Amino acid sequence: MTAQRKAYRSAILHSIADPKDVGLEHSYQYFEDGIMVVEDGHVVDIGNAYEVLARLPQAVTVETFDNKLITSGFIDTHIHYPQTGMIASYGEQLLDWLENYTFPEELRFKNPIYAQQVASLFLNELASNGTTTALVFGTVHKESVDVFFQEAEKRNLRMIAGKVLMDRNAPAYLTDTPESGYHDSKALIERWHNRGRLLYAVTPRFAPTSTDEQLATVGKLLKEYPDVYMHTHLSENKKEIEWVLDLFPERENYLDVYDHFGLLHDRSVFAHGIHLSDCECQRLSDTGSAIAFCPTSNLFLGSGLFNLPRLEKFKVNVGMGTDVGAGTSFSMLQTMSEAYKVMQLQQEKLHPVKSLFLATLGGAKALRLDDKIGNLAVGKEADFVVLDLHATQLMRFRMKQAKTLEEKLFVLMSLGDDRTVSQTYIYGEKAYDIKGNDGTKGNNNIHQLAG
Repeated sequence: MTAQRKAYRSAILHSIADPKDVGLEHSYQYFEDGIMVVEDGHVVDIGNAYEVLARLPQAVTVETFDNKLITSGFIDTHIHYPQTGMIASYGEQLLDWLENYTFPEELRFKNPIYAQQVASLFLNELASNGTTTALVFGTVHKESVDVFFQEAEKRNLRMIAGKVLMDRNAPAYLTDTPESGYHDSKALIERWHNRGRLLYAVTPRFAPTSTDEQLATVGKLLKEYPDVYMHTHLSENKKEIEWVLDLFPERENYLDVYDHFGLLHDRSVFAHGIHLSDCECQRLSDTGSAIAFCPTSNLFLGSGLFNLPRLEKFKVNVGMGTDVGAGTSFSMLQTMSEAYKVMQLQQEKLHPVKSLFLATLGGAKALRLDDKIGNLAVGKEADFVVLDLHATQLMRFRMKQAKTLEEKLFVLMSLGDDRTVSQTYIYGEKAYDIKGNDGTKGNNNIHQLAG
């Protein structure tokens, strides 16, 4: 067994609790010179180097990282893999953006060859940005989810994904029916949910694109498979909310549409949640549902400013999401930077330790996976990232001025991007190295799309 152990020495930082619950100083562990020991895909020891070395068998080789920081892999609680090819599409707000950019691109995923190529690129992009788990939208095509899970399984990733359900208010070439959506989802759940590290999310796009009949089938699936996820959008855009209330006049509010059909439970994750009433916040809390905070997307589409303190007042679990492709970066570091600015615009401070929590353990809690991932506690799955504190000339210079851990962490999230990610490890195995196997910069497993 000893030969299977691997040890990594570096500065190590990870979240252990929400700062709002225990205070900043008790919400993380930091080892300025630390060692983490991994065996069979799990963390088996962590601590100060001199303490871990004293109990580490001599046969175990210790890999040392200079000027680096090891932390838990990032967790993206809302992202669309089919929108990889249309990231940075100019000039629209949500509803026009969907019509002009999103739907035409998603049509291409009827072709499983194209879907596989994008899925591979997408997962490589996540790895090169240090993201080890994500809650992922597919398209309406069953094939898009099959190939996504196939690619994720090859990499031994803990991923959650689902086929989009959409039977109205969308182009005919992208709609299913309540019956076909139900049967396709059921088949995908039976094939992929709890297979290895993979999990399934029933995925209605958002209320306006599903009829009552289809939303009822979502509720039916959640009853039949109580441990699957439910993933959709909520209160992202004011025109969207007006549309929902026009389509469902008998419902009290946007969230009540989902609630009426039994779609709120402790594995329900709603993207955005910018424009919510107090009663909606309370209902999210009562049902254990979570919100994905997607700052780059909200700013890019002009959707509004997410009020984190308000959701926390109601004890709603919140994770961080990139929401690619309305989101403008796969990087959770850049996403944290934009989250800070969103809070600043509301005269609220977002501490870098809290940002790290939202991007790691907070995301795991929102996904009900904090018993498995989210930090580097002993027994957790060994998904982690090695961040380079000297990744750029500016970062190297700025770090020399930083006097505290919090300041260094803030520099990382303000100036960091994919260049900051030196290595990414999945279940204890290296999945990405910025230098590549041949010593050149970049992931030499990433390949170009074939047209």
